[in-house]
Amino acid sequence: MTRSHLTAVLALGASATAASWLGAQPAPVFRGYTPAGTVAQRTLEARYASLPSAEDARHHHRFLTSEPHPAGSPRNNALAEHLAGLWKSQGWEDVTIHRYDVLQSAPRRVALEMVAPVRYRATLREDPYPIDPGTASPDVSGGWLAFSASGDVTAPLVYANSGNPADYDLLRRHGIDVKGKIVLVRYSNPYSYRGFKALTAQREGAAAILIYSDPAEDGYAKGAVYPDGPWGPESHIQRGSITYDFIVPGDPLTPGWPSLPGARRIPREDARSLPRIIAVPLSWRDAKPLLDQMDGPDAPEAWRGALPITYRLGGGRVRVHVTVDLDTAVVPNYVVEARIRGSEFPDEWIVLGNHRDAWVYGGVDPSSGTASQIELTRALGALRQAGVRPRRTIVMASWDGEEHALTGSTEWGEHFADELRQKAVAYLNVDSSTSGPDFSPSAVPSLARLLIDVSQTLETPEGPPLYQTWYKTAARDRTMPPTDEDLVDIQIGSGSDHTVFLNRLGVPSVLLSFTGPYGVYHSVYDSHDWMSRIGDPGFGYHRLMAQLWGVLALRMANADIVPYDMAGYAAGVRTFLDDLAAATPALADRVPLDGVRARLDEFERAGREFDAAARRALDTRSPGANVLATVNLALRQVERTWLHEDGIPGRPWFRHLLYAARYTYAHLELPGLTEAAEAGAWDVAREQLALIEAAIVRNTALVAGATSVLGR
Repeated sequence: MTRSHLTAVLALGASATAASWLGAQPAPVFRGYTPAGTVAQRTLEARYASLPSAEDARHHHRFLTSEPHPAGSPRNNALAEHLAGLWKSQGWEDVTIHRYDVLQSAPRRVALEMVAPVRYRATLREDPYPIDPGTASPDVSGGWLAFSASGDVTAPLVYANSGNPADYDLLRRHGIDVKGKIVLVRYSNPYSYRGFKALTAQREGAAAILIYSDPAEDGYAKGAVYPDGPWGPESHIQRGSITYDFIVPGDPLTPGWPSLPGARRIPREDARSLPRIIAVPLSWRDAKPLLDQMDGPDAPEAWRGALPITYRLGGGRVRVHVTVDLDTAVVPNYVVEARIRGSEFPDEWIVLGNHRDAWVYGGVDPSSGTASQIELTRALGALRQAGVRPRRTIVMASWDGEEHALTGSTEWGEHFADELRQKAVAYLNVDSSTSGPDFSPSAVPSLARLLIDVSQTLETPEGPPLYQTWYKTAARDRTMPPTDEDLVDIQIGSGSDHTVFLNRLGVPSVLLSFTGPYGVYHSVYDSHDWMSRIGDPGFGYHRLMAQLWGVLALRMANADIVPYDMAGYAAGVRTFLDDLAAATPALADRVPLDGVRARLDEFERAGREFDAAARRALDTRSPGANVLATVNLALRQVERTWLHEDGIPGRPWFRHLLYAARYTYAHLELPGLTEAAEAGAWDVAREQLALIEAAIVRNTALVAGATSVLGR
């Protein structure tokens, strides 16, 4: 930290001392900081944390949710201009709106009716409630799913539980073939991403898929429903996309390169991420008449939801007619980018992002995140205007098209891939700030310790430290009390904008959210009213997210040595390997693991030696700028070293040897090795293990080299 920076920080923070922020206990030296730098940074963080406002977040949230703003809509495009203007006025620099021309869907006509044994026409609409006038807006669409195939089909209906492969196996055992038929599935039981349900139905030869919300998962079986409680009422519909972005995220027609205007595009029939099946979402009110008329064997107990009917497998008696007509065309999406340039290391970037587009109003998803984002940019902008710059550059982004295919972040990441591989220190993602008070972060192991450290410096709206409430929440949900080593979730799936950064570009990533009872996901009821009366009435968790997100960014931006925990990373990878070996007993018999375990021991030892060397080097004053630049470059390269340019088998877009996601969006660690072991493809498993072992060796050398530089 430069002398001028330190002086400015201390002047700013005179009214917010470390003692008032952390209490009377002795304060530890921050990882990656000198003792003097820690004092200045703690003061800066206290000053920063005093700036976000719950009431201002409420104001932003009301504005953001005043109209529906799906990707590609005039309203969402206007919000891009709004954010760009706001960030300029707040003091941010290099404000830019990037245009990407991407394939996207919009509904023209979606209809569903039962034609036998009785007639019933589904409304595919949600009921209005006087308490929330927005629920009656004519601008709200009915139920539809992006990237559904368009078409018209009449066929028998089969109930297929959650629509996972095992569910179709059970139907076959009952003599039910879904080929040419329409399948009705639940959103959860167990959870899987709707796009995987669609792909599975497509592979089974189904003519169409209907996906409904059973009250067992998100309705009255859970508690009070909207407008009296957080859960979904009978007419709520979960819109969404069914793109196969677990194979290739982003614009389906530009897989692996940015969809800039005039970009080369592949034919639609060659796009691996485009579904070929008709799909429609239903409320449970529209699904109940269909289920109630079905014949066939009784469904297994595990398939039975909370509706007061007998769940049956169907396949003969009920026939339905489905019509879907979507306008699927190339349209502009807009990513807003802004920066506060670093004072000393401008070519080292801390990237922060939240997506802007919503299916309707997006009260939780994503407008709670956007409201917190605006408070964060206001606070960081105020510090810059007062003369305080971060040492590293902070890059802020408002993504577009996340709900369709993780589109805006993917295209931006592919657009600036070379720079990001060189400069990105971390990506900090907030999708939704809050649907309740439970802190639910995820992070790569190298950043898990930092999350714990920062959580000990912030207070929840109710008063206790964030760390304390987080620990209690984690203990509530586990049979054994958590430790700091396993408090952070290091198992990271997909479904949000971190995907391109972590899985393709090798940027260490953190996902932040507060969660709670939330049954109105992607529906018209996910609104300002739901948030202001149920989710976060005081908007205190919106404020806390702005504080947490910004403090994390500042802690990383101002550190002498970026506060990665490499010993923790080695321990995390060892956990991944142990979990896989326990889940796949044949692995250890067919693939030798001792060598990788030994390499992980060496990597962990190198991490601990680096920590000790860094602490010695920082105990009095910071090493010189050249030393810091060399050390931090080596540390940044660790995450990149986990990348394999050929990608994981079958999904080459995904390049990370440690992280991908299952087709369900669920986490998938050691993806190439795991999928090979699960398939019994032992030659492939050995190849994948060799790649992992070689990456561990290279990373051990990187960390040892950084230690050597510090010792000179």
